[in-house]
Amino acid sequence: MAKKPATPAPAAPTPPAPSAGVSKVLGLLQEHSVEYVDLRFTDPRGKWQHTTQHVSTIDEDVFRDGIMFDGSSIAGWKAINESDMILMPDPDTAVMDPFAAKPQLILFCDIVEPSTGQFYNRDPRATAKLAEQYLKSTGIGDTAFFGPEAEFFVFDSVRFGTGPNFGTYQLDSIEGPGANLKDYPEGNMGHRPGVKGGYFPVPPVDSEHDLRAEMLSTMGEMGLPIEKHHHEVAQSQHELGTKFDTLVRSADFMQIYKYCIHNVAHSYGKTATFMPKPIFGDNGSGMHVHQSIWKDGKPVFAGNGYADLSDTALYYIGGIIKHAKALNAFTNPSTNSYKRLIPGFEAPVLLAYSARNRSASCRIPYATSPKAKRVEVRFPDPTANPYLAFSAMLMAGLDGIRNKIHPGEAMDKDLYDLPPEELKSIPTVCGSLREALLAVEADHEFLLAGDVFTRDQIQSYCEIKWAEVYKFEHTPHPAEFEMYYSV
Repeated sequence: MAKKPATPAPAAPTPPAPSAGVSKVLGLLQEHSVEYVDLRFTDPRGKWQHTTQHVSTIDEDVFRDGIMFDGSSIAGWKAINESDMILMPDPDTAVMDPFAAKPQLILFCDIVEPSTGQFYNRDPRATAKLAEQYLKSTGIGDTAFFGPEAEFFVFDSVRFGTGPNFGTYQLDSIEGPGANLKDYPEGNMGHRPGVKGGYFPVPPVDSEHDLRAEMLSTMGEMGLPIEKHHHEVAQSQHELGTKFDTLVRSADFMQIYKYCIHNVAHSYGKTATFMPKPIFGDNGSGMHVHQSIWKDGKPVFAGNGYADLSDTALYYIGGIIKHAKALNAFTNPSTNSYKRLIPGFEAPVLLAYSARNRSASCRIPYATSPKAKRVEVRFPDPTANPYLAFSAMLMAGLDGIRNKIHPGEAMDKDLYDLPPEELKSIPTVCGSLREALLAVEADHEFLLAGDVFTRDQIQSYCEIKWAEVYKFEHTPHPAEFEMYYSV
């Protein structure tokens, strides 16, 4: 994509005026004897960032004027000569921080350009709000619901590092490879899942049952509508279940989800990671994302077609499949993502759709109620920035609806066992982050509709990701020494 000058921030949405939510926040400050207010925002990579204000600085004016901060410190945002930016707290997101030593309230923030008073066009949360507004403007629906299912690994220790003459990592888990022969202070009890054996033995084989329960309960304390938890297929791999919500709220919830998992694991003396493929030879972590559109309180994906779907739902799937390679830049944004997206590990690499079939990249879960009709996109992973990934998928689906892109015939057979000649006819997701970045540079017009994404934003995002590609491609790998050192 050719370098283009920065595009002005979209004219809408504008920062909120003080509302009843402000009064609620001020009440919470008193009710919980809050000493600090933590202002949280999300960078382009999807990492939660923060700056902390003493409670004495928080009043109604803060929700109108915001708090100044240095935007040049965030990769992909401002140059140092234009670094002043505004954090605008969203009073409807207020929640107490269960991990802070002093009573602390968390507020999600949007980023505002001081010169225009408008939301910053590279702010991921603003992009998600624009995506919701664009959906309403199309007349297709008024609400998009998203339900992510992010998997993760928990280890007992992790060591890694690279340098000019070394590159190494070592992971250790009481459930993981080699644990059967290790000595532990309390003894080695021997109960642990085998490779691909994590579904669904009870404790003591499932050694992290209580850890997951505390993670889930803590999420509930922070406002997430919690549902379930379970061990995943791989050793040391887990998943927690929360209920779907609107696009922006689901992305907000994903930030809390990761925050709770990282911090509860840390409090147990363990470490959690959302890397899609930290262990060679076992399943990787995905983030299946359930999606549906509603209008006037009714589900527009319900109908009389395949799997009781409407044409609108099928066209939505058609848009996802058509733009899947470009979507990979947002839904699978790490070089490690593509170590998961390979055949043989239940990875949804084939761009097909099916009812109930988990080998397809787009699955229609079984549901008897029209309200439960939805599409499950299975190729994303939890390294994704949830605001950008959810927005990009919605934009692809809406493009499919607007242009009536039918996804073709459903594939109800086991796609993992297809003969080679049949596999050749089925398109696949990208095989590398490099391919994904080239794909979004070639196919991004659908993201620009309604000024939801801008070329400037996509360009700056890709620049960050190209730097990751170059570092990965230019760094010698330990496996290369095994394969080539004595050649």
